[in-house]
Amino acid sequence: MRRTLPSFPSHVGRRARRLWRQYGVFWLGAIAVGLIAVFYARLIDWGYGVFRTAQHDHVWLPFIITPAVAAASVWLTRHLFRGAEGSGIPQVIATLHAKPGESGARLLTLRILLGKIAVSFLGILGGFTIGREGPTVQVGAALMFNLRRLYPRSNALIERQLVLAGAAAGLSAAFNTPLAGIVFAIEELTRSFEARASGVLITAIIIAGVIALGLNGNYTYFGTIQIGSHFPDLLAVAVLLTAVVTGLAGGVFAWLLLNTARWIPAPLRKLHGERPVAFGALCGLVIAVIGALSGGTTFGSGYAEARGLLDGHEQLSVLYPFLKMASMVGSYLPGIPGGIFAPSLSIGAGFGNLLHMVFGSLQLQMLIALAMVGYLAAVTQSPITSFVIVMEMINGHALVISLMATALVASRVSRLLAPPLYESLSERYMAPLPQPAPAPVPEVPEALNATEPDETAAASDAGPHR
Repeated sequence: MRRTLPSFPSHVGRRARRLWRQYGVFWLGAIAVGLIAVFYARLIDWGYGVFRTAQHDHVWLPFIITPAVAAASVWLTRHLFRGAEGSGIPQVIATLHAKPGESGARLLTLRILLGKIAVSFLGILGGFTIGREGPTVQVGAALMFNLRRLYPRSNALIERQLVLAGAAAGLSAAFNTPLAGIVFAIEELTRSFEARASGVLITAIIIAGVIALGLNGNYTYFGTIQIGSHFPDLLAVAVLLTAVVTGLAGGVFAWLLLNTARWIPAPLRKLHGERPVAFGALCGLVIAVIGALSGGTTFGSGYAEARGLLDGHEQLSVLYPFLKMASMVGSYLPGIPGGIFAPSLSIGAGFGNLLHMVFGSLQLQMLIALAMVGYLAAVTQSPITSFVIVMEMINGHALVISLMATALVASRVSRLLAPPLYESLSERYMAPLPQPAPAPVPEVPEALNATEPDETAAASDAGPHR
């Protein structure tokens, strides 16, 4: 019996469905990631503007607002949005290194997506030293991961590609650095490059970037720096010294975050374990004190301060990078959502300003660019991603060799002090997150147990729970 050929409309329909499954979901997700990234950026900028206005009018206000916001943020994160804490990049790495379906169902839910945006916005309203770029990575990954429901038969490969594309597209849209999004996916998230995912990944990054460009216009994150064609003779020395200084500073920061039990006093560790909301309020008070000492420059992500230094409109104290580091540690310890990319770049800019006292003959912009890439590479230990991000953010193609050298040396110096930060933090998310434990019920004397068993049981059942 002869087989009849399928009709033309039926053939076209099947091909359209196949193309939708192969590319359409990724395109739809990339558009959504671009839109959410722009919305999130504007929300954070607006929130920080509200805080800065209030802080400028009432210098004393952070001593009340920042601890209160910290306490509220800790409570919300621990009780409603477990898995949304920190930058979000460790959660994405843990999802990619484990079974994406199981890990994503814990770490990339829509509830965590909403909590990431809401609580980080609350944190920036309180002046916390946090950025939005890292959280945008988890938001993008979570959004794309939940689109797996549009596939009739989803599998681990599709889920992995969705998470990877969403995370890379999120970074690309947040910084307006499409090349950095690709490199970030290869170097930081997967430590490899899968040929089968390369086309989908690049397409998602391009679409998210186009959406961001369409809404924000064509811009560079920190503007364009002007570097002459003649490089000074001391450039090689400056690259080496900058890499060593920022490598040590970034390594110390990573060590502090990974070894809290070794440097936080025992009473504070006990407070953190037993009363995390009170610990968060204490961290908020420390951030407010540091902000007051710095004249308000340590509040927020630090974007304005770094941009001001590059433009020549900002004069910062030589203590700025150290105070900013302390405020950044205080913002990270309570465990609320917030990224470290933008604050790291600002700290790096502060070190560049500090090193200009040593290399006065070099352009300040050049030293700032080198120090930004050095500190970021030291914190993340992803040198290629770091120099590509900074190169695209400042349009600094003339400095590409110097940026590469600084990033590589700083990353190696940092590794002497601490392992890669994001990978080490991701190990904490490999297993299911522990739920808040109930408060211990006071022990009841045996005599009371023997005489009043019913009342004792009732009292135990009515004990407080956190």
